[in-house]
Amino acid sequence: MYRIRTGLFSIFTLLFLGSAAHAHASVPPGPDILTEVFGIPITNSMITSWVISIGIILLIRWLIKRPTMVPHRGQAIVESIFEGIKGLIEPIVGKHMVRPVFPLLVGLFVFILLHNWSGLLPGVGTIGWGEDRPEGFYVTEKLIRPGNTDLNTTLALALLGMLAWFYFIFRYAGPKVIWHDLFGNKASKTETPVVIYYMLIPIFLMVGVIELISIAFRPVSLSLRLYGNMFGGENLLMSMSDFFAWIVPIPFYFFEFMVGIIQASIFIMLIAIYIGLICNHEGGEGEDAH
Repeated sequence: MYRIRTGLFSIFTLLFLGSAAHAHASVPPGPDILTEVFGIPITNSMITSWVISIGIILLIRWLIKRPTMVPHRGQAIVESIFEGIKGLIEPIVGKHMVRPVFPLLVGLFVFILLHNWSGLLPGVGTIGWGEDRPEGFYVTEKLIRPGNTDLNTTLALALLGMLAWFYFIFRYAGPKVIWHDLFGNKASKTETPVVIYYMLIPIFLMVGVIELISIAFRPVSLSLRLYGNMFGGENLLMSMSDFFAWIVPIPFYFFEFMVGIIQASIFIMLIAIYIGLICNHEGGEGEDAH
């Protein structure tokens, strides 16, 4: 048995699936395990992520088709999105870093954005198995769950972003620049009195240690920020659709639509900032630093 969440898509739901049953208006913190393959649990958020990921590949291939010098409509849409993202990150990472980091950041943006929006589709979070109760049908095991409402997914994205950050700073800045950026004395030796200059050295060393602690917590902050916003938004939509099946939930769907864009943008902007803080300097040791 299943229920399709009403709301923005209530008209389509009514036309194709008829009236909906009452579902439990909350999203559990963790995903439901649907089955296991060789001892590896397969969750509902994994299924949704796989479907959306395959859909992204097919959509991009369908839009671009065979690229031409004069872009056709689908190619123009994709290129405009790419140019917009490039314009956002170029001032942050620097002109010499745009080309190497662009595939990572645009890939993360599209992946996160469409997974954020997947929670707006009818049936996501409400199709599943359950039992009849006096107040209505109660879904105990959901078949579909938005990928970014699973902390495992957002943590994996954050770790991927930080691994890429580690590669880029060593590849395009080099150990010398990294060391100076973290622990080096930022005061000018020619303009600062000698005594004060050397007194600043232990201070900048302590600041570097604090910065290392901050870097260690970046995956936590990145993952929790995305997870918290999308998980909270999904619960909001479930609650509003349960109390008011028609009209009232529509503004909340548009709100979550915008939140999906904002959260995807924040995620890649933060990674771009992390990269730009070290790589957007002149005199890096990497061969493409200039």
